[in-house]
Amino acid sequence: MKFRAICENHLYSKAYSKGKKAVMPAVAVYILPDYAAKRLAKAHPQKRIMNRIGLTTSTKLGGAVVRSRCRRIMREAMRSLEKKKDIKVGYLIVIAARSAATKLKSTDIERQLDSAFKKLEMYVQ
Repeated sequence: MKFRAICENHLYSKAYSKGKKAVMPAVAVYILPDYAAKRLAKAHPQKRIMNRIGLTTSTKLGGAVVRSRCRRIMREAMRSLEKKKDIKVGYLIVIAARSAATKLKSTDIERQLDSAFKKLEMYVQ
């Protein structure tokens, strides 16, 4: 399933400043309730409330190839984690790559995302 992306810069800023966060060695995860989720659900073909996800990679990580690889790996880790477990919906989720993410594979990032989501209590009971 394709993710709905966070497109506005002010939403990233809100997630960084007001959201809950969990910092792991390779990723930092920021969670904030999405107040526009119900309005966006009306425009969704299946009328479902979804999470909006933003992936950030800094130029400190490396060149464009390295940053794109990090984003692909984080996207795949998030996708496989969503298939395995039920994640709460209606949130803005910002995943920021840290310097350790350049050397890891998607399974390692998935493990770190899993522990971050447990810490943030993002799983449906």
